[in-house]
Amino acid sequence: MTRPSLHVRCDAIVQSILRSSTPSALSPPPLSRRSVPQTPRRSQSLVATSSTETNRSRSSSSSSDLPLSGLKVLDLSRVLAGPFCTQILADYGADVIKVEQPLVGDETRQWRTHGETQQKWRPEHNLMSLYFAAVNRNKRSVTVDLKTRKGVEVVKALASRSDVVVNNFLPGKMDELGLGYDALKSGNDRGLIYASVSGYGATGPSRDRAGYDAIALAEAGLLHITGDEKGGPTKPGVAIADLCTGLYTHGAILAALNLRQKTGLGCKIDASLFESSLSLLINVGLAALNLDLDQGPQRRRRGKRLGLGHPNLVPYGAFETKDQKMLFVAANNNRQWKGLCARLDVEGLWDDSRFSTNDGRVENRDEINGILEKRFREKPMDQWLKVLEGSGLPYGAINDVVDALEHPQATAREMVMDINDFEAARDGVLKLIGPAVKFDGLAMDVRIKPPLLGEHTDGVLADLGYGPAQIAEMRTAGVV
Repeated sequence: MTRPSLHVRCDAIVQSILRSSTPSALSPPPLSRRSVPQTPRRSQSLVATSSTETNRSRSSSSSSDLPLSGLKVLDLSRVLAGPFCTQILADYGADVIKVEQPLVGDETRQWRTHGETQQKWRPEHNLMSLYFAAVNRNKRSVTVDLKTRKGVEVVKALASRSDVVVNNFLPGKMDELGLGYDALKSGNDRGLIYASVSGYGATGPSRDRAGYDAIALAEAGLLHITGDEKGGPTKPGVAIADLCTGLYTHGAILAALNLRQKTGLGCKIDASLFESSLSLLINVGLAALNLDLDQGPQRRRRGKRLGLGHPNLVPYGAFETKDQKMLFVAANNNRQWKGLCARLDVEGLWDDSRFSTNDGRVENRDEINGILEKRFREKPMDQWLKVLEGSGLPYGAINDVVDALEHPQATAREMVMDINDFEAARDGVLKLIGPAVKFDGLAMDVRIKPPLLGEHTDGVLADLGYGPAQIAEMRTAGVV
């Protein structure tokens, strides 16, 4: 029996009386400097609504207006899956404190592309990268050595004031450090949501193996079905396993918070790159599980690479135009197929009984693609875009990354965010890709720039009650 890619452990006894949580002093001041109402969280919905706020313009919203305003998140994760998850929570208004190793920080601070150091960063800021900046905005950075007794003490103090803790250590490592779920929940009266992200999950024969995006995709079968039909396995251009695991985990955290509203109790969430990747097999995986397709030279039950094609739909793919550009076109049903035939104006294409149903088109994939390839090579890209405009058909040019980010639709949707006073950058400018989801009436701006290593350590420790002399002593000892 298979299990979902996220496993949630909740305390067994449901309390009948909802408990309220004590607000902490860790929230950064809202941009408007107005006070944030500190109402008990468990007596209300996670997403509060107010008729007086509904029509406020997106440009005027402050951090206190955002959906997760007041939520405290302790981020003990690094690299991509965990930080991507916590950045989504941060964009939605959560107060996220990112704990990093002193002196070196998250290893992605040093993951720079060729020439990036010389072109982008000031020499004195050698612990900043575009990779790190991509998933760590709206967070505060605190340096703490988790291998020291005092460092563990600091993290426990932070966890006691947090609603959510996220980590991506190997299963069991947090327990060894004294920072496991049982240790942290005992000092937390909010009902702690404790999310662990690992390569393979907390149980099973692979639990102790390190998890990496491409390896998870490989073992989950996704690399086997990705790539050109006549070529070898191909890795996607971005870390899909990491990103999807971050998305799954952020959703599970919100579900656990909603459950906490009902019970007052916390949960332990167990997410893995491997299971997240397996879940992405969807229709291809179900075909393998349910159909007897193991006969024949192609052994289709094992999965088949189709390049830019689709196993269940034809036409669905990219076609080269007269000017050597690539146009992606699809027809997901007979209505769209008829519309495409009309726009392409290929004699007899719609009337051909072999192509009148999707089953027929899938069966005759090579022949129909050959007809379309010949037709699309007869005109340049701009002419085909005019032919298809207003058709209601799914189509689009295959853009490079720059063209994609400069697409008129991306501009209209404000998908590129500018920071014009970023001290680590040589020119003071940092461009970021904005949140993918918009909330009506709310602006999810950059409230906190991607932090320098340990930029907020002193302030956070002061909030915990440490004085200047104590902080200086811990810094001298290498604790922070």
